[in-house]
Amino acid sequence: MSAAGDRLQDTARKAALALPGVSHGRPFTPGLDVYKAADKVFLIVTDDPDEQIITVKCEPEHARALERGYASITPGRYLDKRHWISLGPGRGITKQLTDDVVEHSYDLVVDTLPKSERP
Repeated sequence: MSAAGDRLQDTARKAALALPGVSHGRPFTPGLDVYKAADKVFLIVTDDPDEQIITVKCEPEHARALERGYASITPGRYLDKRHWISLGPGRGITKQLTDDVVEHSYDLVVDTLPKSERP
């Protein structure tokens, strides 16, 4: 079953908050909910009801494969389009896929941290 926009956003928020050492806030604008691991962004969730998307960090090759496989996955908004993707509600965007991309994004960020700073 595909996720509607509000479910996509709620699923992403829950997945992020279940990970160790995650903080969140609205450092850029009131409409963007930002999730970080050790002050490094790994998830952005919009609050705009007309643009219900999430944006996550992704390895470039994996990102291009996801973009080819899902019409509602596009190069990331707000950030480097090579290393970030945005997911909107649509065919094939499931809870499992959402959980997977959030966890993958978190892992990419955590892997860049010095071991002493990793959650």
